[in-house]
Amino acid sequence: MSRTRWRYGIAATALLAAAGLVPAPAHAEDATDYAITVDPTAKGAKIDDTMYGVFFEDINRAADGGLYAELVQNRSFEYSTDDNTSYTPLTSWTVDGTGRVVNDDGRLNTRNRNYLSLGAGSSVTNAGYNTGISVEKGKRYDFSVWARAAAGTTLTVTLQDADGSLATARRVAVPQRGWAKYRATFTATRTSSAGRLTVGSDAAAALDMVSLFPRDTYRNEPNGLRKDLAEKIEALHPGFVRFPGGCLVNTGSMADYSEASGYQRKRSYQWKDTVGPVEERATNANFWGYNQSYGLGYYEYFRLAEDIGAMPLPVVPALVTGCGQDKAVDDEALLKRHVQDTLDLIEFANGPVTSEWGEKRARMGHPKPFHLTHIEVGNEENLPEAFFARFKEFRAAIEAKYPGITVVSNSGPDDAGTTFDTAWQLNRDAKVDMVDEHYYNSTQWFLQNNDRYDSYDRNGPKVFLGEYASWGNAFKNGLAEAAYMTGLERNADVVELASYAPLFANEDYVQWQPDLIWFNNHAAWNSANYEVQKLFMNNVGDRVVPSTATGTPSLNGPLTGAVGLSTWATAAAYDDVRVTDADGNELLSDDFSGDASQWTHTGGGSWSLQDGQYVQTDVAAENTMVSAGDPNWHDYDLKVKATKKSGKEGFLVAFGVKDTGNYYWWNLGGWNNTRSAVEQAVDGGKSTLISKPGTIETGRTYDIDVKVRGRQVTLYLDGQEWGSFTDDKPAEPFRQVVTRDKKTGDLIVKVVNAQATAARTAIDLGGAKVASTARVTTLSADANAVNTETETPVAPVRSTFDGVAGEFTYTFPANSVTFLRIKQK
Repeated sequence: MSRTRWRYGIAATALLAAAGLVPAPAHAEDATDYAITVDPTAKGAKIDDTMYGVFFEDINRAADGGLYAELVQNRSFEYSTDDNTSYTPLTSWTVDGTGRVVNDDGRLNTRNRNYLSLGAGSSVTNAGYNTGISVEKGKRYDFSVWARAAAGTTLTVTLQDADGSLATARRVAVPQRGWAKYRATFTATRTSSAGRLTVGSDAAAALDMVSLFPRDTYRNEPNGLRKDLAEKIEALHPGFVRFPGGCLVNTGSMADYSEASGYQRKRSYQWKDTVGPVEERATNANFWGYNQSYGLGYYEYFRLAEDIGAMPLPVVPALVTGCGQDKAVDDEALLKRHVQDTLDLIEFANGPVTSEWGEKRARMGHPKPFHLTHIEVGNEENLPEAFFARFKEFRAAIEAKYPGITVVSNSGPDDAGTTFDTAWQLNRDAKVDMVDEHYYNSTQWFLQNNDRYDSYDRNGPKVFLGEYASWGNAFKNGLAEAAYMTGLERNADVVELASYAPLFANEDYVQWQPDLIWFNNHAAWNSANYEVQKLFMNNVGDRVVPSTATGTPSLNGPLTGAVGLSTWATAAAYDDVRVTDADGNELLSDDFSGDASQWTHTGGGSWSLQDGQYVQTDVAAENTMVSAGDPNWHDYDLKVKATKKSGKEGFLVAFGVKDTGNYYWWNLGGWNNTRSAVEQAVDGGKSTLISKPGTIETGRTYDIDVKVRGRQVTLYLDGQEWGSFTDDKPAEPFRQVVTRDKKTGDLIVKVVNAQATAARTAIDLGGAKVASTARVTTLSADANAVNTETETPVAPVRSTFDGVAGEFTYTFPANSVTFLRIKQK
């Protein structure tokens, strides 16, 4: 241990206050000093090369209009109100003259249901994605179309924007014959991100699969990937690629796309729909509110994983829906079909070319196997018993035929709660190999829970942290995630795989934030979170070297804040609000017999007094918060009567309200009225503190009682204790881990300083013989800095440090992630 004296106590609390993490006590003195002690003789957890990976889900138009390089939107005229209520088969198309979309026996094939019937002398123009079709001067673009013309015709194909032509027009002869594929190539004469593709016909013609692809795709593969986006994945050097979902896997119908199912459009993602010739792949409604063409399918995912040297990790449906749908499918024949489909998937990935599905893989251009080793069944199911009964069927079939495959289970949609506990117990009892955990939480939660996996059973199932992120793309979010990742590495014997999620966001089609990589139709940029992930993925090491660091004392002082009422996609009425202090003295009382002047409306929605109640009537509005009282209140009881009038969910009762982004609320009947939880919001990002299944009845009045004592909160529903929690964990801003890179011999000292003050730190390497110079990579920026298309304040800076010794001092900048690579002699 260093002989230097390090000050803590009240001073450390002042540090956290400077970072906005806890209130600062009066007259707190400044202190910024820490100590790290390394034990190079001890052996920590082994870290697998596959530990960090990526998760690709088609959310935020990550596939069509994103990673999939196709430039034409709705190329097969398959858009439908099933995908989005605003869609038609001609969405993104404009017809000049006569043209209509037809669904009849003249179609291209049975799975490609629609085609365009274009009149003589007419044309159709496609608007592409975002601002249009993006082309770059001098680059080549391959056009193709499936067409037929009863009397023969000539197609004229042009590429232009508002300023004129972007390439020389092409004329394509279509002889008198049935469906055939026709091609042409453009070379762009100008750069534009607002192009339009127009196809005109001299005579009547039928068109389908109108396509424009950049020649310059990732690794120049046909039906390929957008180069800049794929290269950003590759630059991470991920150990695995999890795909295709996410909610795409466990929502919608489990039926196939066939005449028997009525060509069901709202289906779960099923792998057989996504392989083979692209014109024969099924279309599907995407859970996130648009269409997915499946041009980017399982074969392309496997190829991507192989190209970047990552392990493929596909996810298949378990016949239990989730993501707010929460229904178990009871159909034994359907279950057997899905189990067989999963066995066929393994054969598609690994089977010899003499096998049925191995031969199909070879026919697509890949005779060698993809070396699949892991497969996940299900995603975030909120019905653990129903899920696990089906999971066991999949696992038994896979282990019987392919005993070398690791079958991954999951623990539901939260980091804690009844569903989580039940799922984990089922997984432990059945000796499951690996369990997938998912959670999205506030920066404070990640700073508080670095020790989450310290207490996990070393002999139980391994953890796959398949989805996690803090709520935001500012550098403070990346700092919190980096601090948490030091705990993941320290527990690499339990947490074998981890992936931030989601991977991509198209800036004009965002359904979910935060996201790792942002893009539009012509550019892509790295979020602050991406830079953190890249730094960790490129400097993993092979084994943890045990180390310790000084930390922060537990929080003290009571939980404080005003009270609030809110709704989420629901109309609800509130009455008889009463707040009293611990001695029973009245702080607030409102029976809404007069006015609502005590309440401040800070959210959305529409509030009014009706029949002596305070009523929110907008069933579409989310977070309609009204608040009342003093932000300095502490040790109080909040009682209120609440009644759901209509809508999707229940009601929300808030306490500890500081402002619009910092509060606690009891969310009763949330998640489409499937469960209730206490959530804490910190700077707008929420974390779940307690979660239980449950629904709220429409028209029934509930008595709600919240008791706040110190930092403990107890909640009562209709006079019965519902749950309690104590919020007293410090949000530790200084975290570290040390690993060893066997190949280079380096000690890698990884330090996160998530506070607004530099941290002067004594580092004791425990007698290790080391070189005097370290290679340093630092991420440092304002905590609120956000990378954009034009500005990248969060970017790695590389340098050297010449003061390394057995014991040395290093000052870690404010708001920083620093990696010191120190060569051992």
